[in-house]
Amino acid sequence: MVDAALIKQCADPGLKPAIIEQFIERAGSQDPLAVTVRSGNRMVLVPRPGTPDEAMALIRQNLGRNVVRVGITQYPAGLGIMEAGELKPDLVDACENIRKGTALFARVYRIVMKWYGNPTESEVLPEVLDDAIIAWQTGYFEGTAVFRAPDPGEVEVAEPYKEKSASDAIEQSADPDVVTDPVTDVARGDDPNNAGIRVDLSGIDAE
Repeated sequence: MVDAALIKQCADPGLKPAIIEQFIERAGSQDPLAVTVRSGNRMVLVPRPGTPDEAMALIRQNLGRNVVRVGITQYPAGLGIMEAGELKPDLVDACENIRKGTALFARVYRIVMKWYGNPTESEVLPEVLDDAIIAWQTGYFEGTAVFRAPDPGEVEVAEPYKEKSASDAIEQSADPDVVTDPVTDVARGDDPNNAGIRVDLSGIDAE
């Protein structure tokens, strides 16, 4: 488990600790240096980095060709990055990764909450959290590329009274043929360090 004190110190204050813990448990990693690489719907086997420098080198090698997630929150490494040289080592700093990751997840959560009509009933909130976690993992919710969508603004975030297992979330996940990288598909170019457009085989219009 990620240290509770670290979460309290670094996490976005707009999310309740219980939601953050579930988010990291179900969508994140216990390893600050964890680098996950996907090519379309396939996982790419990469060596586990032993140092922050090795982790950053691994990210740079894959950014633009594959979807790269990093650190405790499995933050999307390509977000806001046009070239690999713009990457900052704070991606693999535990506290900074939690700070950035939970802030971005809070925005995803608000997007999902707004779609549900900003419900306050506790019975609905586990579904909101499930969908928000799936949206974090896939980058999409109801055709919206959540990492690039505007923040709908502050909503009251209550605590769900229960959680579903990771296997439940996987079963409810989006079409496995979806290969679009919603983080980087705006950074198209000939530079191999630039993130390329990938094809959304589900046919969902993300615009």
